Amino acid sequence: MGNKDLKKEIARLEEEIAELKRRWPAHSVKAEMVERLEELEEKLECLRRLEEREL
Repeated sequence: MGNKDLKKEIARLEEEIAELKRRWPAHSVKAEMVERLEELEEKLECLRRLEEREL
């Protein structure tokens, strides 16, 4: 994955996480939302580590 593509994917994941958090209810969060957030954050962390290695 090229550096440009990596940055685009990181930005996309950050936006998806932000959108999910905007929809996050104050109470009674569904398990699917928690799982999705964890999945997105894991992917983002991996991509950031990969980006650091490529610098």
